Amino acid sequence: MTPLLSLSRLIDTISTWVGKFTMWLILATTLISAGNALVRKFFNNSSNGLLEIQWYLFAAVFMLGAGYGLLRNSHVRIDFISTKLSDRTRNWVDVVGILLVLFPFCVISISLGWPFFMQALQSGEMSQNAGGLIRWPAYALIPLGFALLMLQGVSELIKRLAFLTGNGPDVLSSEDAKSDDQKKLEELEAQTAKLLAGDK
Repeated sequence: MTPLLSLSRLIDTISTWVGKFTMWLILATTLISAGNALVRKFFNNSSNGLLEIQWYLFAAVFMLGAGYGLLRNSHVRIDFISTKLSDRTRNWVDVVGILLVLFPFCVISISLGWPFFMQALQSGEMSQNAGGLIRWPAYALIPLGFALLMLQGVSELIKRLAFLTGNGPDVLSSEDAKSDDQKKLEELEAQTAKLLAGDK
């Protein structure tokens, strides 16, 4: 199990690096969007290329950040059900979900997205808008994003199986696995409880 856990840590490092990179893409998207708005407002001018790069970058944030979202446990869960399950049951649910839902979905998405990317790359497909961008970088995000998500799924599967076999911690109940929203909610609940108890 030790080599698999080492692989899991390597995958987690890759997902963290990619996730932090996508955070900078959000800043770039915001700056480009603000710049476009200012140029249109004050100079009555616009660029289709700069408009299109905004949604290229937005797509990159969404697709490339999915694996990081899975790592940080910020994906959607039915918390009011999962919190009532035992630790082992919760981990088994994840194992089944990763194997029967996540992996097949990623494989299908990669296999459907790859031909679009290759066709656009080989044909040099361009935007139909004047001054628009080439299309293949946007199409490349589909197989790349799902490949990164699937890779993180491998890491999560290893961690769940490590816990179930007694070779690792329960990452689902650790503080680090909680999403930022979960942590904020817990802080608000604690503050509310104090207020209701009259302890300010």
